Amino acid sequence: MAADHPTRATEAFYGRRRGKTLRGRQAEAMRCLLPDLLIDLEAPAPASPATLFPHTPETIVLEIGFGGGEHLLSHARRRPEVGFVGVEPFVNSMAKLVTALDVHPAGNIRLYDDDATQLLDWLPDASIDQIDLLYPDPWPKPKHFKRRFVSDRNLDRFARVMKPGGLFRFASDIDSYVNWTLQHIDRHPDFAWTARRAADWRNPYPHWPGTRYEAKALREGRTPVYLTFARS
Repeated sequence: MAADHPTRATEAFYGRRRGKTLRGRQAEAMRCLLPDLLIDLEAPAPASPATLFPHTPETIVLEIGFGGGEHLLSHARRRPEVGFVGVEPFVNSMAKLVTALDVHPAGNIRLYDDDATQLLDWLPDASIDQIDLLYPDPWPKPKHFKRRFVSDRNLDRFARVMKPGGLFRFASDIDSYVNWTLQHIDRHPDFAWTARRAADWRNPYPHWPGTRYEAKALREGRTPVYLTFARS
């Protein structure tokens, strides 16, 4: 691990780590199943993250902050040939996903349960085909803007690990965060917004399963936006 590796103290992109105490099936799944799915950053980084999976997939998709896991599970089950890496530091959300995998296993999912920047810094260059950042915490107060995951430094991280032509997808219902993201992309030399017409950002992504965060936004009258950026 690099000596200048960021720490939770310096890059706090997420909030609380725990909610209600885990019990029953969730606690059992976390104890028995999660260790086999977790990526170990203490181990040397592989030449390719495909080696983390039993089927050595050609395509690797990274989802940062998967929340309830609806999107990650839906796509992993629809595309068993693809390798999916999910990052979620909130214990209760991780428990929900792992419990679902305990009921219906998916061998093409690997997980990381801490700050995504740690995983990004560990991954090899040009090894990821797609990064999804869906409904991230908007950190709406100006004093917290530095905690928004979209930043110049994190876009540099994305650019390093993504393959040329890879896609970065960002969905949000918070206008200020959407504008923030577009401004950061506009000044970054390695990314370009792919939209050509309004439907390209107004319509959900193909095979979109919906998420509980999106449902809440719609109930409260906010309009989601779906942005796609290409790595040059």
